[in-house]
Amino acid sequence: MIERADLIVVGSGQGGVPLAADFARAGKRVVLFERGAYGGSCINYGCTPSKSLLAAAHNAGRARHAAPLGVRAEVHVDQRAVFERLRRIRNEWSARVEKRLRDAGVELIGAQASFSGERTVRGGQREIQAPIVAIDTGTTAAIPKVPGLEAVPYLTNQTFFDLSVLPERLIVIGGGYIGLELGQGAQRLGSAVTIVHAHDRIMEREEADVSAALLASLQADGVTIRLSARPTQASYAGDVVRLTLEGGAVIEGDGLLIATGRIPNTQALGLERSSIRCARGGYVAVDDYLQTTCPGVYALGDVAGQPAFTHVSWEDYRRVTSTLAGKPRRRDDRVLAYATYTEPQVGRVGHTLESATAAGIDARAVTLPLSAVARAVEWNVEAGFFRLVVDRSNDAIVGATFVGYEAGELIHVILAHIMNRATWQVLDESVHIHPTLSEGLPTLARMFAEPE
Repeated sequence: MIERADLIVVGSGQGGVPLAADFARAGKRVVLFERGAYGGSCINYGCTPSKSLLAAAHNAGRARHAAPLGVRAEVHVDQRAVFERLRRIRNEWSARVEKRLRDAGVELIGAQASFSGERTVRGGQREIQAPIVAIDTGTTAAIPKVPGLEAVPYLTNQTFFDLSVLPERLIVIGGGYIGLELGQGAQRLGSAVTIVHAHDRIMEREEADVSAALLASLQADGVTIRLSARPTQASYAGDVVRLTLEGGAVIEGDGLLIATGRIPNTQALGLERSSIRCARGGYVAVDDYLQTTCPGVYALGDVAGQPAFTHVSWEDYRRVTSTLAGKPRRRDDRVLAYATYTEPQVGRVGHTLESATAAGIDARAVTLPLSAVARAVEWNVEAGFFRLVVDRSNDAIVGATFVGYEAGELIHVILAHIMNRATWQVLDESVHIHPTLSEGLPTLARMFAEPE
């Protein structure tokens, strides 16, 4: 028998949960399917456990690098305590998500869901139909096709946080944000880490000097970086992982972490049974308003090919909520900002000079090294820079790249300026507190007054 509901949500990520709770609190019948732990990737194997781990790792790293301040420390890391803490936080937050849904009146079905017809979902021996369905199933780790890899007990970000202690020697395949965050984190917590990356620089989607700053920091921590390196064979024997690279070089380790990208969790959904098409790579195809090819079915977050950030998924929830209320919002109607939590951090918002030019903007960029900012010198956090991009035609700020201590916090200053269509002169005229890192931002803006 097919049951009726007002809303079906498939997956309990950061977009689907508030949508389900809102509908239920409004007196609607809401059914949510979740095959795993509540809270999606962010809480269970993304932001929450990784940043909890990095809190320990970066404190250890800062202590080891404090000698220029006159502080010489011996650092002893209790890896078991680090992992126990992050799992405690993860489990508590996942439980809170489940409680939030139950308290709101959402019916929870702990099972794999799949479509059995248009806007009809089956799972856990139940079949539900609703006029509105939201898909929020996220992504999972993409596994490269390396001969022999299937016989290696490799880790991904979904299993890494279930460790009790780190491998003494950890090989990481992938030099993107997951590989760099966890690789640097593991090194600072006591592993000897080797990162193998297929491209000629790490974080290759960022500007070249961003990659260079991160490379220098990782190498200062003792991480070994193998660039333009492609694995051709993997094997596992005697608790040792062996990775053979093009050219014949062999790397040995006690553990292997795969961080080579993401693929959408759509394979088991039976999307075709609800006339839902997929885009390239298996992502759910959506229009500008996040609606799929089946009217009434929406997809939120990275499963829809949106940028893979929790704050984007959250904003997708707000977009769909507004659209359903008769005030349509587009998927690209907000300025995107994001951060990478290495040390130094990378904070990005809006355009780079290259992307602005490609978009037809007559753009100009200026860069201020952190060594020119008093607080950075005083705190010995001079690695990195501030970069600002403006439109020459109207002086409007259109983007920024920050590399340095707490760059992920500082980038919000520029986000607010872009959202309010401010010019560099507005930032220049702002009186920032001395001595702070953000005091360098008016100085940065003032550089546009200088001749090119």
